[in-house]
Amino acid sequence: MKTTLFTTAAVLALTTGIAQAQLVIEPGSDDRINWASLDEFAAAHPDLEGQSFNILGPWLGGDQELFMSVLAYFNEVTGAEAQYSGSDSFEQQIVIDSEAGSPPDVAVFPQPGLAADLAAKGFLRPLGDDTAQWLRENYAAGESWAELGTYEGPEGEEHLYAFPYKADVKSLVWYVPENFEDAGYGIPETYEELKALTEQIAEEGETPWCIGLGSGGATGWPATDWVEDLMLRTATPEQYDQWVTNEMPFNDPVVVNAIEEFGWFAKNPDFVSGGTGAVTSTDFRESPAGLFEFPPSCYMHRQASFIPTFFPEGTEVGQDADFFYLPAPESGDLGQPVLGGGTMFAVLSDNPAALAFIDFLKTPAAHEIWMAQQGFLTPHTGANPEAYGDETVRRMGQILLDATVFRFDASDLMPGAIGAGAFWTGMIDFVGGSSAQEVADQIQDTWASLN
Repeated sequence: MKTTLFTTAAVLALTTGIAQAQLVIEPGSDDRINWASLDEFAAAHPDLEGQSFNILGPWLGGDQELFMSVLAYFNEVTGAEAQYSGSDSFEQQIVIDSEAGSPPDVAVFPQPGLAADLAAKGFLRPLGDDTAQWLRENYAAGESWAELGTYEGPEGEEHLYAFPYKADVKSLVWYVPENFEDAGYGIPETYEELKALTEQIAEEGETPWCIGLGSGGATGWPATDWVEDLMLRTATPEQYDQWVTNEMPFNDPVVVNAIEEFGWFAKNPDFVSGGTGAVTSTDFRESPAGLFEFPPSCYMHRQASFIPTFFPEGTEVGQDADFFYLPAPESGDLGQPVLGGGTMFAVLSDNPAALAFIDFLKTPAAHEIWMAQQGFLTPHTGANPEAYGDETVRRMGQILLDATVFRFDASDLMPGAIGAGAFWTGMIDFVGGSSAQEVADQIQDTWASLN
């Protein structure tokens, strides 16, 4: 039985061969990682030796390799065998397998809505009040994260069914530090300062923003992210939640106001590179290019943490390009809201090892091992921020830690006909000349037709 792997030199020597074969970081070699938390987890779960379970998720390629590198430590410290399978049709496969009575023991959901649907049908196992309380106490904006994984079960009672692990941040504004320095611009600390900077740049004959909504068959989605971020800066988190479920109609004045706020940026031809017409015709992958032109054709670009993938080759984030948090209103009434995404782990069987795996995800080390590599952000306040592989990602992680409110991408939580349909096309119509009220009315009509 394996209960202590990382605390003595003797054990380290015994496991060196295994570490080289399975573990990406030699146990005990990186003092940024809380190795003791794995010992404590193993001691709390002494009966996992020889048990096995399977995990199904959407991660393929690099993300699959990175997750499996974390999984290796669970297997090593417990003597259990957890196996992961990735699928590019996860959303369909998990439904088929569940309804056929052959679900995986654990599933990794990229969208809470799908997890909620399966919970309502009785396919997910409640994770317990203790785990819900753990999230509230150990994740920044913990109540938000606990609510994100809480759904109605088949009897209509709410339980925590999904554990959030691996987050994404969307509330970012990208810029080129050299351009800001040359022009004498400072980083805005409030939403009011961001709008003032926008006006200042335009008044000086320059263009503040690059915005591109093109995305092939998904054209329009970048605008939904804008509106979601602005909802969190003009409305309460409770109103955001009501909007997501249509308890607050899409054409409520609160929502119309957020759409109009987006229009303040996107529909002013002096504020966007290429004029308003370019907003809908420019592909989102190409829209950051203006930041890097000489002279720059724009100074700011709002987009999620993945956008550096589409920066010019060789761009070094933190030097050639950087980001700041899309600031909250000066009043402070709405706190420090962060829009983002993430993945949720749910248990679909009574396998005790699968249930114990959720406790493993609570350990700082389960976060720090992935943090030390790449592509991982966490709101776990017990994880060491110094474990992040580079300064840029650490700063993104700090935005999560500073958040007082976290909300998941609203369009991903709405019915597909809305979040991946009417909302997208409505934003294109809005930028093209329709009023916010007209667009909101049309989207609400579509929503009403679903009932």
